[in-house]
Parts: sequence; structure tokens; C-alpha cells
Amino acid sequence: MKLNYAGTSLDVSSKGNTFVLTFDEQSIQVELIHSKNGRLDLLIDGKRVTAYVSSDNARRWVTVQGQTLTLTKSSGRRGRGHGQYHTAGELTAPMPGQVRAVNVGEGDAVSKGQTLMLLEAMKMEIRIQSTQDGVVKKLFVSQGQTVEREQILIEIVDSLEG
Repeated sequence: MKLNYAGTSLDVSSKGNTFVLTFDEQSIQVELIHSKNGRLDLLIDGKRVTAYVSSDNARRWVTVQGQTLTLTKSSGRRGRGHGQYHTAGELTAPMPGQVRAVNVGEGDAVSKGQTLMLLEAMKMEIRIQSTQDGVVKKLFVSQGQTVEREQILIEIVDSLEG
């Protein structure tokens, strides 16, 4: 995903709960420790940092240590429908809500189209379905947990990678 801040391009790539932010030919590795209700507990260069995030479609406001940055998406497509994805196999919440059911566990084999979990948002039931055949590598949420829009819910890998 590419983001812009004050005219500077910021590339964001992720694998599970680890993100690499690249800008001005520098890269920073950020590990997501905990996420709830727009609050992110992060590990950046060995230091624990708390960030607060809010968004409206293409813009995100990130507040860290009293400074707020406004980020906008500049390119890249995301899957739509039953759970969006960041990279192949990473399913995210399409909107804020609460996890009502988790139908799989880590290590379980899944089929493309299989309902993996149910979210409730604005009195609607949202089915998060697998985008591929594979194996559940990591569950990032549990039943009853509140999630934010685009929060990573589950990671699926090809059964040969698992």
C-alpha cells in the first residue's frame, strides 16, 4: 500500500503483525503488539509506542506522542466484499464491529469461500470468507473482541507453506 504524507510517499507492507514502512529510502520495522478501538500498541526499534488511529475512506489520522499525521492512500487496490485483504491471505475487517464467532483455529485447513468468522457491525452480520484454499496460519482476534476497519483478522497461507 502506498500512502502520502505532506507530499512524501510512504510504502507500507505487512506480514502478520509486522509492518515495514519505507520512505525517503529509509525503512522502519514496526510490530503491532495490541490493537483495540483505534489504539495501537507498537514496538518500534525496541521501544514501546502508543498510537491512535482514525480514518474516513482514503484518509487516516495517526497520533503518536502528541503529533498527528494525516495520511492518504495514493494507489493500490484492495479486495472488496467479504473481508478485505492487505496481501494474499490476510483478511481484514471491512468496517468497525465486534467478532461474534470464530469458526476456525490456527492450523485448520480452509477452502476458498468458507466462512471463517462472523462480525457484527451496525446490526448487520458480516461473513469473513477465505479468499483461497490453504491453512490458517494466525488468528489475530477472538470471539467478543471489538475490531476497527481494515484491522487484520486472520492470515491464511498456501497449504504447502504452512
